[in-house]
Amino acid sequence: MNTKQIHRFVLKYLEATQCEILDKSPYHIKVKLSQAADRELTNRPYYWSFIDRLNETPETMSFLFVTDEEKYEATVAQQPVEEPKLLTPEEKAMERAYGIVPKPLPRIPREHLHFGSSRLKQLFESAENNGSYVCLYQEPQTRTLHPYDSRPYTVWLGINYMVEFSCDLKREEIHSLGISLVTGHCQEQFYDRLTSMRLSPRLPANVHIAKNGISYTKALSIAESHLEKRLKSYNYEWAEKAQARLQEELERLEGFYKPLLAQATDEEQKLEIEQLKEKREEEIRWQYEPRVTVSVINSGIFHLDGID
Repeated sequence: MNTKQIHRFVLKYLEATQCEILDKSPYHIKVKLSQAADRELTNRPYYWSFIDRLNETPETMSFLFVTDEEKYEATVAQQPVEEPKLLTPEEKAMERAYGIVPKPLPRIPREHLHFGSSRLKQLFESAENNGSYVCLYQEPQTRTLHPYDSRPYTVWLGINYMVEFSCDLKREEIHSLGISLVTGHCQEQFYDRLTSMRLSPRLPANVHIAKNGISYTKALSIAESHLEKRLKSYNYEWAEKAQARLQEELERLEGFYKPLLAQATDEEQKLEIEQLKEKREEEIRWQYEPRVTVSVINSGIFHLDGID
């Protein structure tokens, strides 16, 4: 991810969790966290347990998230430095008489968010855990003039799959599938279709949901069958080459440990060598053995305009 993609993701996350954006630029975001975001990100379980027990109003933390440190520093350096405010003679007299000392402004923690940083990883994990399932409705592009007119909406099951092709090398693919619960039609690149729409968690007015023709279980089965058929059509020459490299490594391992076992003086030493060999063999198989892994990134129920 580049800095612009990171900035868009962080801003979208903060807006989705209803945080208060205090200040922002293309290079930074100064934010006061919402209660939900504070619980997710600040790791203050004792504070929140105290707040929950006493039913007190919480004070959430604020952060300065910098997404492009170089450009942010250049921008800050160009800004004029504010001179400290001088006290009037009257204020100085009150300070001497009553010991009044101006309270310092609270310090806002600053964090540089870049790909691989612990805070950005935490944001990814929070978004994945809390956004693994959604239920959304398409907002109509035009509103009907007649109050009794009603547009039919189709329910779609949308699933984003992560497919990993692993050996001593690794490749990943994302497959976004949508299955109509009315017709059973399976559409690829379903996420691209959704990005062109305005979606809302609320059912729009003058809309009715068409009756489902298949169950969610059947729709999931259609998606899995479609993905399995797609993967079977791939060229798996890479797996054959990985299997050959695996065999070479196992033969090299056998050649290394065979004379050691022959030279072992007692059963205890021989057992120790065999255990080391088995452990190393497991590591080699894990590294080189070709495998295809499919996992669900997230899913959702989408109510889209029309019958299809």
